[in-house]
Order: sequence, then structure tokens, then C-alpha cells
Amino acid sequence: MFRLRRFWGCLPWLMLLAGCASEPPKPAADKPKEPAPPPEPVSSQYAFRQMYGAARSWALDAQPLRLSNITLEEYRTVKGKADGWQATFVSPQRRLAKTFTYSVIQGPGNLRRGVFEGPEESWTGRQGLPFSILAFKLDATTALETALKRGAAYARKHPDMPINFLLERTERFPYPNWRVIWGDSVGTSEYSILIDATTGVYRQTLR
Repeated sequence: MFRLRRFWGCLPWLMLLAGCASEPPKPAADKPKEPAPPPEPVSSQYAFRQMYGAARSWALDAQPLRLSNITLEEYRTVKGKADGWQATFVSPQRRLAKTFTYSVIQGPGNLRRGVFEGPEESWTGRQGLPFSILAFKLDATTALETALKRGAAYARKHPDMPINFLLERTERFPYPNWRVIWGDSVGTSEYSILIDATTGVYRQTLR
């Protein structure tokens, strides 16, 4: 009888312990999420392919007229790759031109992530020479390597000067050329080098 009373006296404690043991573990506090790393700059050829697809939707006969990296302060250009690129295409049949941008970041104004189309503009053929997409074989990264070898002395003297890129065709050469530009623009640059975008050969140094 004493053992039975002792059992019944301990029963509430046993039930309490069993209840505590059956409680589900409390979830750990959520760790704050780390911010996503910024998107990496992309190559000129990758950005060009994205814009060319959009240009073909605009005009089946679309041909590239020029391609350049976006030079705004918000946009990085690193070793021939850039956060944003800009390309102008023309439609010879419709005598129209349209500028497209490809950006990995949300930029100021009308610059958006992905491909963005600008307005149509008239094109008379005097604003430059279009070229075949098959002639665009050399990426800006490779053009930069060649330009740095040719312009090694100038590059050493100006290590912090920005380097920008312009791809276009002129009457002087049969194929489009990369113009590797030391400075913010063609108009303000005092030194740039032309590299053939089809063959990869050095063409000219412009001062």
C-alpha cells in the first residue's frame, strides 16, 4: 500500500516530465540574409547577342552599326567586360536606326536591366557603315590584350586612366575595328588603338 501511494504521488511529476520531453524544439532564430553580390560585368559578345536578338525582332534585315560600353559613372568596365553595353542597328530596307542597351544593373534614366530598346531614328547611310555580324569575331577582352601590348608604355604612364571600347567600321578598313580608348570618350581621348575585330591584328595607333 505504501508503494502504491508513493506511485500515485509521483504520477503528476512523471506526467509533467513526459509533457516537457514531448514538446517540439523551438526553431532557431532566422539568420539575417547576406546581401546578394553585385552582378558581374559581361563580355561585349555576350551583350551583343542579347541585343541582336531584339534587333532582329525589330527588323529582320537589322545590321550592326556600332557597339560600345556604357561610360556612365554607375557602370564598371573591367578588363574588357562591362556592366552595360550599347549597340546601334540599322535597317537598310526601312532606312531606320535603333539603339539598344544591355545592362546587368538598373541604371539611371531609361537604362534598365536586360535589353532596352530606344526609339527609331531615320538613317540615310551617312551615319556610318554597317557590318556583318560574322565579321565580329574578336571580343573586347582580346582586343584589350593586344592594345595593352602595343600601348604598354602609355599604359604604364597612365595606370588609372579609364579604358573604353568602340566597335565600328570605317571606309579605311574592310572589316570593323575595335577602338580601344584611353579616356572617357573618343572626343576627349589623346590615345587609342585600332584592332581588327575579324582578324585580331593591330591596325593603327591614334593620338
